[in-house]
Amino acid sequence: MPSLFGRRGAAGVAGVAGVAGVAGVAGVAVAAVAIVTALLAPNAQAAYGIGTPLSEQDVAAWNIDVAPDGRGLPAGSGDVLTGAHIFAAQCAACHGAQGQGLIGDALVGGQGTLATAKPKRTIGSYWPYATTLFDYIHRAMPYNAPESLSADEVYAVCAFLLNQNGIVPPDTRLDAVSLPRVKMPNRDGFVVDPRPGKL
Repeated sequence: MPSLFGRRGAAGVAGVAGVAGVAGVAGVAVAAVAIVTALLAPNAQAAYGIGTPLSEQDVAAWNIDVAPDGRGLPAGSGDVLTGAHIFAAQCAACHGAQGQGLIGDALVGGQGTLATAKPKRTIGSYWPYATTLFDYIHRAMPYNAPESLSADEVYAVCAFLLNQNGIVPPDTRLDAVSLPRVKMPNRDGFVVDPRPGKL
């Protein structure tokens, strides 16, 4: 699991936890840092000779979060068959040929186990949004080369994993429109956090 404070790690880790809207909050945080930097950097540069103002293009390279409703998904698409090939080449060494888990977590199975003494939390049993899958793979996988997969490759791996979990059929092609429409089995298994209001 990536560091909570590593490069883009906070939104990815929170997204995996399935907390609705955290990815969007991370985008707001990135924007806030950019604004503060833009306001303070010229003063720091003038007063101390340090700091570099950031352009919108600089910030855009870091603002890769994807919200549960699909905001932030890039252009591109991928299908189950292509995803199977990419998964075999990039993911199976850690997660097993079918996503059953090896040195990396199991990604497949576990439906019906969450209320048992030994819940199996996988993409198919636990995650509430399919968009979280894209967000996490895009920013953090493969483990040895995060952010190395193209958007098309990430859509394809998502299609493969969702198919392995019985959520989408084998002829599925996912993109920025279809991925947010995927209804995950545990979509209603989370309680909305009312904060900053009352608990």
